[in-house]
Amino acid sequence: MKELFSNTRRAALGLAISAMSFAASGVQADVSFEGETVEWIIPFNEGGGSDRWARFYAPFLSEALPGKPTVAVINMPGAGSTRGANHFAQRVEPDGLTIFGSGGSTQLPYLLGDPRVEYEYSDWSVVLVSSTGGVVYTTPEIAEDFAADPAATLSDNIFLLGSQGATRLDLVPLLGFEMLGLDARPVFGISGRGEGRLMFERGEANIDWQTSSGYLSRVVPLVEQGLAAPLFSFGAVDASGNIVRDPTFPEIPTFVEILEKVKGEAPSGADWEAWKAFFVAGFSAQKMVFLPEGISDEIADAYRAAFEEVVANADFIASSGKELGVYPQGTGDTAEVQLKLGTTISEETRAWVINWLREKYNVDL
Repeated sequence: MKELFSNTRRAALGLAISAMSFAASGVQADVSFEGETVEWIIPFNEGGGSDRWARFYAPFLSEALPGKPTVAVINMPGAGSTRGANHFAQRVEPDGLTIFGSGGSTQLPYLLGDPRVEYEYSDWSVVLVSSTGGVVYTTPEIAEDFAADPAATLSDNIFLLGSQGATRLDLVPLLGFEMLGLDARPVFGISGRGEGRLMFERGEANIDWQTSSGYLSRVVPLVEQGLAAPLFSFGAVDASGNIVRDPTFPEIPTFVEILEKVKGEAPSGADWEAWKAFFVAGFSAQKMVFLPEGISDEIADAYRAAFEEVVANADFIASSGKELGVYPQGTGDTAEVQLKLGTTISEETRAWVINWLREKYNVDL
């Protein structure tokens, strides 16, 4: 991989701030990134939902930032996405030329106190938060059996899937699978959801899940070809905190609907409370864009204004539903509120999940 942060680039730092002008109301910086390249670190492989999300946003962000710099997506997978996050926390200069795209699999290790986490979200400046959803899918044959008798199909089959790890965002489907009585056999160690999808396409897995952007772009074509079929979506959270159908996939039943059908009653108990808490944390603020610690107010304000311009852009609005799904794209104060949702859980829930991980997967944090 090429060196991301060269001395040459650091020497060009002065180009990022073109001028300082003083207004009667105070000091105001005129920020310009003209002639520069902004590197957007995504801590996953190409082909997954986060990669797709960033590559969709990149040209819009390029147009909206002052000076219209090139915005290049840089994939830096490893250690379940903590490698890229640690790199951003420790090695990036606060010059506005590098931004970071955090995903749910970056947030969950932070919530669980994973020792590989060497980053602190409160050190960074959040400039965009994208909510999203997710869909679990399988083979058409299994889906057909499931429609006829979901409980028997879930208990009578062994389900193989690729997983980044039980402490990543995969925690949400893995815990859900156990609650359903689904015999899931995860193959741990993949570097991104795109790799999990490829395992499914090669016949090495018979179940998989993708965030909405990855499902829309890479799995819907498989469904249309008769090579895959959805089982359920994780759903969405309404204003009252209830899990409802995902607005992007209103025709697909939610996990809660399937769980009620299989169990014959509404979900309750510690496992349900844990699942819901991590679903809210992992999906309400599933993808976030950050500037590094030490960034100036002027550069941070330029990015906030740019993302506000992007989400209001008519072309973005017209195409984002098909590419990303129908979800809120938060900026400004809204992003700050969503950041708190995505990086906060109760100590009781954390303790329950840590114990479950130890007993189920022999994972000792």
